[in-house]
Amino acid sequence: MKKLALLLFLTTAFVSAQVKAPQPSPLAKTEQMVGLTEITIAYSRPAMRERTIFGGLVPYNKMWRTGANENTKITFSDDVKIGGKKLEKGTYAVFTKPMEDRWEVIFYKDASNWGLPKEWDKSKVAVNVEAKTDQLPFNMETFTIMLDNLSNNSATLNFIWESTVAYVSIEVPTEEKTMESIKTTLKGNPTANDYYAAANYYYEANKDMDQALEWIEKSEKMQKNGLPFYMMRKKALIQAELGMQKEAIKTAELSIEGAKKAGNTDYVKMNEASIEEWSN
Repeated sequence: MKKLALLLFLTTAFVSAQVKAPQPSPLAKTEQMVGLTEITIAYSRPAMRERTIFGGLVPYNKMWRTGANENTKITFSDDVKIGGKKLEKGTYAVFTKPMEDRWEVIFYKDASNWGLPKEWDKSKVAVNVEAKTDQLPFNMETFTIMLDNLSNNSATLNFIWESTVAYVSIEVPTEEKTMESIKTTLKGNPTANDYYAAANYYYEANKDMDQALEWIEKSEKMQKNGLPFYMMRKKALIQAELGMQKEAIKTAELSIEGAKKAGNTDYVKMNEASIEEWSN
């Protein structure tokens, strides 16, 4: 029995043992909020390793898996627009067709493949868009997908490898979601922070400044000690946008007082610079 138990132990240990070694194309995951929309990208990152990539390892005018191993996946928490075309929220495989002067980027509904699908199904193509390309003054050794040029309403999706970057625009529904949130929240029992958030969005989005001022003043009335210095600065900026320079200067001076008490020199400097600008 002891020999049998020892044999079973050794067999189990042998079966369970696995060699751990780094993958040649390691998995990467990027999570990015664009406005109010979450975008997640999961992909494997092959390296150049002194190879010619585009026109060599990755032929021109042929479909590419866009990375290595299983499908490169991108997930959107909301409906978006890719290159101006509507794409419903969900998870998609990303396939590309690199060309010398542009790329095709395909968002494919079936993201369960290892590499390209064995049989291409046109009905599973959710969106097919054209991506512009630029040449970099250096080589990117490892294949990289990144989101940049972030704003409340958009971002740029970049595919970078060797000295090539291909890029396409993504538009997100921040305006619609924020306006609906403001409408719903302010109809209920809004807090001082809710009124401030609504005013801040209107200012940042360059919308109705009269409405923004009304909301921030409501926030001010609801706070026992008035607006904190950082909110007071926002009120001053809104007043300045409305051409109320004298009022904006007074508000900025109050913001400076609060910032000094809080030990925040950045807000002191910003307000002082604004007062100088509004005084001319």
